[in-house]
Amino acid sequence: MSVLDSKVPKGPLKTKWTDYKNHIDLVNPANKRNIDVIVVGTGLAGGSAAATLAELGYNVKTFCYQDSPRRAHSIAAQGGINAAKNYQGDGDSTYRLFYDTIKGGDYRSREANVYRLAEVSANIIDQCVAQGVPFARDYGGLLDNRSFGGVLVSRTFYAKGQTGQQLLLGAYSAMNRQIARGKITPFNRHEMLDVVKVDGKARGIIARNLVTGEIERHSAHAVVIASGGYGNVYFLSTNAMGSNATAAWKIHKKGAFFANPCYTQIHPTCIPRSGDYQSKLTLMSESLRNDGRIWVPKNIEDVKAIREGKKKPTDLSEDERDYYLERRYPAFGNLVPRDVASRAAKERCDAGYGVNATGEAVYLDFASAIERYGKEQAKIHNIQNPSKQKIYDLGKAIVEAKYGNLFQMYEKIVDQDPYKTPMMIYPAVHYTMGGVWVDYNLMTTVDGLYCIGEANFSDHGANRLGASALMQGLADGYFVLPYTIGDYLSHEIRTGKIPTNTPEFDAAEKEVKDKIDFFVNNNGKHSVDYYHKKLGNIMWEKCGMSRNAEGLKEAMAEIKALREDFYKNVSVPGNANELNAELEKAGRVADFLELGELFAKDALVREESCGGHFREESVELDGEQKGEAKRNDKEFAFVSAWEYKGEPGEAVLHKEELEFNEIELKQRSYK
Repeated sequence: MSVLDSKVPKGPLKTKWTDYKNHIDLVNPANKRNIDVIVVGTGLAGGSAAATLAELGYNVKTFCYQDSPRRAHSIAAQGGINAAKNYQGDGDSTYRLFYDTIKGGDYRSREANVYRLAEVSANIIDQCVAQGVPFARDYGGLLDNRSFGGVLVSRTFYAKGQTGQQLLLGAYSAMNRQIARGKITPFNRHEMLDVVKVDGKARGIIARNLVTGEIERHSAHAVVIASGGYGNVYFLSTNAMGSNATAAWKIHKKGAFFANPCYTQIHPTCIPRSGDYQSKLTLMSESLRNDGRIWVPKNIEDVKAIREGKKKPTDLSEDERDYYLERRYPAFGNLVPRDVASRAAKERCDAGYGVNATGEAVYLDFASAIERYGKEQAKIHNIQNPSKQKIYDLGKAIVEAKYGNLFQMYEKIVDQDPYKTPMMIYPAVHYTMGGVWVDYNLMTTVDGLYCIGEANFSDHGANRLGASALMQGLADGYFVLPYTIGDYLSHEIRTGKIPTNTPEFDAAEKEVKDKIDFFVNNNGKHSVDYYHKKLGNIMWEKCGMSRNAEGLKEAMAEIKALREDFYKNVSVPGNANELNAELEKAGRVADFLELGELFAKDALVREESCGGHFREESVELDGEQKGEAKRNDKEFAFVSAWEYKGEPGEAVLHKEELEFNEIELKQRSYK
């Protein structure tokens, strides 16, 4: 059995990265011109890596299934990007960002990687400002910050609700400069379908031209996978419908280990599903929890009246509302980490307090923020005795300036004005913390094969703090991989061009063509989506937020049976030598059907509750806990990672004392 070597440098955390960079081997500029690198995926991680590697002098080929790197799913990120620059003077530091990330991931991240991430975070902001990314600024012209869940400081830089788009345009502009120089050769509308290994090293890929259907061979001295996460294994998720696991899964089948596949980010602020025929979900940025207050009615009678249309949420007084996050977690309130907010919303809805027709929604209310901002603006403008309407208008203008495009998105989808009626939100599958295992160098268990961004497992443990996805992607691409891959490539300067007319490329191409031929000639009776939806239902019901051993064993058996039926009965219209979206989906769902079983196996052996996942049979509350809990047993158990007993602020001590910022909230994994 292989032994994993993380290759983490020796020495204190705060000096590991500096010492590492001081002692690695380098490739001189003349030699870089003779070395080829393939980058699969052109989102924030892949785009920034490709641009930086080309700037350094390497010959880079980029591959994306979209018609342009500008359409990578990174564009959908809304709320912001973390960086420990302490512009607010509120106590932030590299160490605090590191600690918040470790704590937010339930202590399941690799500390050396996370400290490096925190260390280079400040450089990302400087890089992006130099590219012209239009970050929001405060009244004095400095870059503005806002807070996100799980922290007690403001460290999130943002561009309204379009941060991912603006950062991606920055990386894309850097790519375009290198394309013009001839250092990047882009292959858009191409999908990687296999990696090619020669003598144990990654030496290229097999790709399909999605427009013509042509199968192509591409060689390189190293291959970088930056293809994002696999949340679409659940079918319904906040991911773009094209987001898939194929690149990561293909390299796994060629020897790259997977790590933590069952750790899934359940995002607490998504627009609830409206029915069984929905194809995807829409994210509402976590930044909304800065000003929005989350609540459900206190009385079940009010819940029923709202569902039946007899009452509106605005009819309920403050005393009739349960601001449950503020009640349970007074130090963090609505800005608890995503996993905590998601579990709490599910618990309230499972208890019968969901406010929409499906019973799967809670309110996110901006009335208090609009009134607060309105009164503040009235004072600023010296308006004496402003009317309620004037306060509303002034406050709405501030909220609109901060979140306007998000409110517009919500209104277009739900057909309700969120300025006047509270938003409805519910947890949904979002980011995946698990992924391809990588060492400190971001190399997989296959030599010369790297994995960066969301596609790898390294930084977020069991739960990712909000605004850290963009941080990791750009950190890996701009500031980490260019160093680590150089150390590897320094040993490739005498290798010469990698040929593609070899038995290894022949075998890989044949395998790809055989799979494609099978799909277009299968003549089954069910569509690809038929199987994807069935898989997604199994995953959500038995491998989602709430899990137990019996359900996970059932899921493994059901996924296996579904996969067998898929290969017997899937129908793919059209042929292989044309633009064929159903053929693309067939290959991706085939990979999901294999990944889903591994996912369930991983979840089965993890008996603890952590991150967004609650292991039902693992909870045992002793008599003292039951007696002192001020809520029912089920509710108390469901918030296991962040509970307090007695008065807020009192410590709960378990195996060791774990201080978390100003209030002593202690982590606990129930056994």
